[in-house]
Amino acid sequence: MSEPTASAEEDWGAALAEQKSSVTAPQVVDSVQPADIFQKLVPGNAGEASQDLDLILDIPVTLTVELGRTKIPIKHILQLAQGSVIELDALAGEPMDVLVNGCLIAQGEVVVVNEKFGIRLTDIVTPSERMRRLNR
Repeated sequence: MSEPTASAEEDWGAALAEQKSSVTAPQVVDSVQPADIFQKLVPGNAGEASQDLDLILDIPVTLTVELGRTKIPIKHILQLAQGSVIELDALAGEPMDVLVNGCLIAQGEVVVVNEKFGIRLTDIVTPSERMRRLNR
């Protein structure tokens, strides 16, 4: 690594001196004016909010249907083969959780339509309940 040159040291010294001279004591403000840059929330602005909501309607999210969970040691995972059965913590016939980006939004039951699996929603989590779960 090379030694700093005299001109570099002078540049740094000048920058530090300029910084020290620009630092001043805080000024006391005699009066405070309200900011008028924010739009007032009135019922007439609801149409603008729905237009803003249209901007996010096409954003993809991850929807997960969870049958159940379990914890097993790695040695048992390595022994799994075709036809192996893994016991889950959910009971047969129990509603399955429907999660959006990891947040529970509903529960439902498995259905088969045209030879494809689906889920029929049986219970939707209310927005207030979702907020309560997020705050945990």
